[in-house]
Amino acid sequence: MSNEESAPELFTASDLARFCQVDLKTIHNWADRGKIRHFRTQGRHLRFRRTDIVEFLHHFGYPIPEDIRAGKPRVFAVDDDANALVALRRVLTRRFQLTTFQDPFEALIALGTLQPDALVLDIRMPGIDGVRFLDRLAATDATAHIRTVVYSSHEDMREQAAAAGAKAFVMKGEIAQLRDELEKLTGIEKA
Repeated sequence: MSNEESAPELFTASDLARFCQVDLKTIHNWADRGKIRHFRTQGRHLRFRRTDIVEFLHHFGYPIPEDIRAGKPRVFAVDDDANALVALRRVLTRRFQLTTFQDPFEALIALGTLQPDALVLDIRMPGIDGVRFLDRLAATDATAHIRTVVYSSHEDMREQAAAAGAKAFVMKGEIAQLRDELEKLTGIEKA
């Protein structure tokens, strides 16, 4: 798979067993015990999202396999500042499938259907409470798996963002740090 192609959106229990070099039954046990976030298909087959696997592998010290590193993870960026979005496009599109939104309501609608791996969000935008936005993402089954990085100049919102479910907080202008956080969350960081 080339870097221009999209990485798989979902992985099977067999994929995860191969990544961890364990028996398939072990994966089912881990899932049943809540060790790794998963969902089941209509046929009751286990499925895992990229970011859930990455979080699990990081937590338990497993290396990130090439199957996860391959491709470009899907990332949404939401910011009312058009210049900030231009800067994000310039830096992030080399490693990610980036979709940008100036309107947070359009982003919210797209989140449920397009299912990005990660979201970059300015916590303070006109007409929307960014903390509530994060709360709603975490509380909704269709979006709870999306890893969010708050990218904001409002340092005073760091603790509130973390409490609402943000995985990281990066100050605006620190775009290299933002890219590093996204690479880590999506499993494509350099080994």
